[in-house]
Amino acid sequence: VQLQASGGGSVQPGGSLRLSCVASERTSSGYGVGWFRQAPGKEREFVAHIRWSDGNVLYADSVKGRFTISRDNAKNTVYLQMNSLKAEDTAIYYCAARAAGSYFYIKDTPISYQYWGQGTQVTVSS
Repeated sequence: VQLQASGGGSVQPGGSLRLSCVASERTSSGYGVGWFRQAPGKEREFVAHIRWSDGNVLYADSVKGRFTISRDNAKNTVYLQMNSLKAEDTAIYYCAARAAGSYFYIKDTPISYQYWGQGTQVTVSS
């Protein structure tokens, strides 16, 4: 599975961006796609997850109410709509897909995912 993340850029605080993650193939519908981010000098942290089958979602507390994850199964694509962006949202954003193992997995930890996109830079600055 290859993942292609795109949509990053530079915006002012309060602005919006929409990230896309296109998968070369869709994994079993019992799995999902997660978005993570990594700021300079910090560990990679979980942002959001969505399951292919039913669109079940999970968000990190830091983005709840501001970010929305969605998917288009026909296009093998997952989106991350980011609104009300803050300086602390500045990071490289990665999408990741799980393709093997139990359907009951810890969604907010990187080791649960076997495939990763290349990352897209998001910079929030005035």
